[in-house]
Amino acid sequence: MTVPPEELRWTAGFPPATRERWRELALGVLRRSGVEAASPEEALAFTTHDGVIIAPIYDVSDLPGDPGLPGAAPYVRGSRSGGGSWEIRQRHEAADPEAVLADLENGVTSLWLAVEPEDLPRVLERVHLELISVALDAGERTREAAETLFALAAGQAARERQTRPEAPPGSGSGEPAPESGDGGPAAGFLTGTLGADPLRDPETAADLARRCAAGFPGLRAAVVDATPYHDAGGGDAEELGCSLAAGVAALRVLTGAGLSEEEAFGQLEFRYAATADQFLTIAKLRAARLLWARVAEVCGVTRNAGQRQHAVTSSAMMTARDPWVNMLRTTLACFAAGTGGADAVTVQPFDARLGLPDAFARRIARNTHSLLLEEAHVARVTDPAGGSYYVERLTRDLAERAWEWFQEIERAGGAGSRAGDDLVARRLAATRERRSEAVAHRRDPITGVSEFPDLAERPLRRPPHPRPVAGVHYAGEFERLRDLADAQPVRPHVFLATIGPVAAHNARMSFAANLFQAGGIATVSGGPLTDPEEIAAAFTASGARVACLCSADRLYGEHAGPVAAALRAAGARRIWLAGRGKYPGVDALLYAGCDALGVLRTTFDDLGVTR
Repeated sequence: MTVPPEELRWTAGFPPATRERWRELALGVLRRSGVEAASPEEALAFTTHDGVIIAPIYDVSDLPGDPGLPGAAPYVRGSRSGGGSWEIRQRHEAADPEAVLADLENGVTSLWLAVEPEDLPRVLERVHLELISVALDAGERTREAAETLFALAAGQAARERQTRPEAPPGSGSGEPAPESGDGGPAAGFLTGTLGADPLRDPETAADLARRCAAGFPGLRAAVVDATPYHDAGGGDAEELGCSLAAGVAALRVLTGAGLSEEEAFGQLEFRYAATADQFLTIAKLRAARLLWARVAEVCGVTRNAGQRQHAVTSSAMMTARDPWVNMLRTTLACFAAGTGGADAVTVQPFDARLGLPDAFARRIARNTHSLLLEEAHVARVTDPAGGSYYVERLTRDLAERAWEWFQEIERAGGAGSRAGDDLVARRLAATRERRSEAVAHRRDPITGVSEFPDLAERPLRRPPHPRPVAGVHYAGEFERLRDLADAQPVRPHVFLATIGPVAAHNARMSFAANLFQAGGIATVSGGPLTDPEEIAAAFTASGARVACLCSADRLYGEHAGPVAAALRAAGARRIWLAGRGKYPGVDALLYAGCDALGVLRTTFDDLGVTR
C-alpha cells in the first residue's frame, strides 16, 4: 500500500495554524486574565532598553529577505564559507607563563594578552607563535608591545629556519623566505591583532596598519572595541551603531595615512559583548556583519568586506555575589557568540568580578568552549539560527535601528568628535537609567543577587586586577547593599508577620523574604498566627524594628488592620504588606514589580543603618 506524501507530514490531521487563529486564542486567555488589549501583539510585545520591539510571535511574513550565503556579501550568515570552530581566546592580565601554557595545552587557540610589553618575552618564551593567534591589549604602550611581538616572532622564525631550512616559515614552496623587512621570516608566524586604537592613538594605528598590510597577512593592526559602549549601559542596537561610527572613523584614519580602502578594511577587528540573552547576541553579531557590509558597499570595497569579530562575554552581566551563577551566564553567552558566527570568543572566568581569576576559573572558562565545540558540536553547522523567523526579523530590526543611530552620530560629527562623543554619552546614560530602573524593580532579575540570594554564601577572594576597567555592573546597587548589611555587627533583620495557616501565607512570605534578602536583610517569621497580641509578642521577641504582613487577600480584610495596630503598639517603625490593596495601619506595599531597591534603602534607614 502506497501512502501519499502529504499524509506523512507531521502536520497531517491538524488544522492549519494561522496568525489570526493565534490572535483569537491569545485574546481569550488575556481577557480571562483580566488584561484588556486591542491585540495580543500589543499586550505581549517586549521592548528592549534601546527601543527594539520583540514581538510575541513571528511567521514567514516577518522574513526580511534573502540573507545571502555564508562567506558572501552581505555576510549575515557568517564571514566564513566553510564554517568551523571559532578561536578560543583566553585573556591574561598577569604575566604568568605557567597559566598561559596550561591554557594552550588544554584547548586554548588564541591568547589575549593585557600585560606590560617588557613581560611579553617571559610570557611567550615557550609558546610557538606559528600555532596560535595573539591579541595584544597594551593601551598607551601598544607600539612597544607590537615591536616586542615582532622581535619575538622574528627570533622564533630564524631559529625555525636553522632547524628546518628545507621548509622556511612563511613559504609553502620551499623557496627561502626573505631575511629582513616587514616581509621577513616573522611574517608567516604572526596571526591575531595588535590592538591599536585608531581614535585614541591614530599615529600608532596608522603605522602598525601600514606595516601589517605590507608584510603580515595574518595580522590586523587595530581593534574597534564596542564593549565600552555596552559596559556603559548601552543596548544592543546602540552598541552596534557606536561600533559602526567608530569603525568608519578608523577607516578615515587609516586611509588618511595612505592605506587603500581595501587595506584599511583588512586591518580592523571588531569586538562585541556577548550576553546571556542568546537570541539578541546571535542577532547582534549577524546584524553587525550586515551593517559593515553596507559600509563596504558604499566604499566600493569587495575584498576584506567581511567583518572580523571577537565576542567577549559581558562584564556588565557578571556578579560578585554568588559568582558561580556566572558560569551559566557565560555558557549561554559563549553559545550565542559561536552560533552567531564570531571568529574568536573569550569567555570571562566566573570570578572575573572579584579580581584575577584562579586556575580553576580559567579551566572552567576554556572548558565551556570545549563542551560546546566537542560535545555539543555547535560549530558543525554554519549559522544554525538562520531561517528562524524570529532571528531573521530581529537581525534586521537591530540593523535598522543601529543604522539610524549611526547616522545620528555621523550628523553630529562622528565618533571621536566632541559633539559626537557627547551625543553618545547622553544616549548611553539615558539607556543606563532605564536599565537600572528595570533592575531595581526586578523586571530584569539577576539570579543569586536580586532573586534567590544566598545570605550564607562565603565570599571568594582574589588578587586585584592590575588595570581595573570602569563600567556598569547590573547587580552593583544590590551588591552594595549586601556589602553594607554584611559589615554590620549584627545582620539587619525584618519580622514577617505570617497570618493564618501556611497555605495562606507561604507564597507571600517567600516573596517578601526573597526581596529583603536581596539587600542582605535577614527575615524572621512569626509562624502561623492570627491573634494580634501573639503576633506582636513574636515581633518583640525577634528584636526587629520593621515588620511585613504576609497572608492571602481573604485574610487581610479581617486581620491586617488589627495586626498592624498591635505591631505599631509594640514599636514597629514601619509596617509593610506583601500584596496590593489599602489596609489601615499599613505604611507601604510589596508586590511584583515594586521598586525593590527603594524598599531596601528605606528599610536600612528605618533600621538605623547608615548608607
